Amino acid sequence: MDAGTVAAFLAVDLLLVFTPGADWAYAITAGLRSRSLVPAVAGLVAGYAGYTVLAVAGLVVIVASSATLLTVLTVLGAAYLVWLGWGVLARPATPSASGEVMAASNRQIMLKGAGISGLNPKALLLYFSLFPQFIDPAADWPVAAQTALLGTLHMAGCAVVYLTVGVLARTVLQARPAAARAVTRASGAMMIAIGGFLLVERLAG
Repeated sequence: MDAGTVAAFLAVDLLLVFTPGADWAYAITAGLRSRSLVPAVAGLVAGYAGYTVLAVAGLVVIVASSATLLTVLTVLGAAYLVWLGWGVLARPATPSASGEVMAASNRQIMLKGAGISGLNPKALLLYFSLFPQFIDPAADWPVAAQTALLGTLHMAGCAVVYLTVGVLARTVLQARPAAARAVTRASGAMMIAIGGFLLVERLAG
């Protein structure tokens, strides 16, 4: 796999990662709620690790071509986002709470992050539609190795961006509790909106 192909993939992939969505909302919330962002970001990346394994195994094509399975994944993911968003709206985070021992354990925080990215069918379609454009079956590298490399680059980009988003949210809003509550509520509303859109899009289709 040549450097030009890798650079082109990174340019497109990072544009997608930099687009705010449910992952951003969770990173922002974690930045304000938790003492450490690592469990939340590790969870988000773990969800994509699962998709990378599926892509390397060639199962992404099978899953993405099944309308029934995509519908089930969409409904589960959308319902999960709505549930999380409602919880964020009901209990908005404040900077003063970020240094306290939170009720949720690191494991619970990580599992929530994995659920957000792992139950997002848009991630499956990203792996299904974006990756093949940068994979050359005739290259020296096996297709599985190329897929693994692209998946690893995507996960690394997600980790850096989401950590940065969470740290910036905490730093900028540290002395602004009212703004922190507003941003947290906006993050919760974003989760609910994305979940609702996915439900309507899939069920209406």
